[in-house]
Amino acid sequence: MDDTKIALFKGRKIRKALYKNEWWFVVEDVVLVLTDTVNPKDYINKMRRRDAELAKGYGQILHTLSIDTGGGEHNG
Repeated sequence: MDDTKIALFKGRKIRKALYKNEWWFVVEDVVLVLTDTVNPKDYINKMRRRDAELAKGYGQILHTLSIDTGGGEHNG
């Protein structure tokens, strides 16, 4: 991993990492900030169940990278 940073959006933290000269963001953090859900993983799973196209291509549009979370390294 080249670089890991925290971005702020409306005062909330969004983890991001520089990978191959592109910024990659933690989807769960983005969903949490945009929706104020208490469970971003559940919210994402519900979106995938409701949207067949999203569910079909989810693995192609969402790639996991290893990122330092402060409490250790996390894949996601």
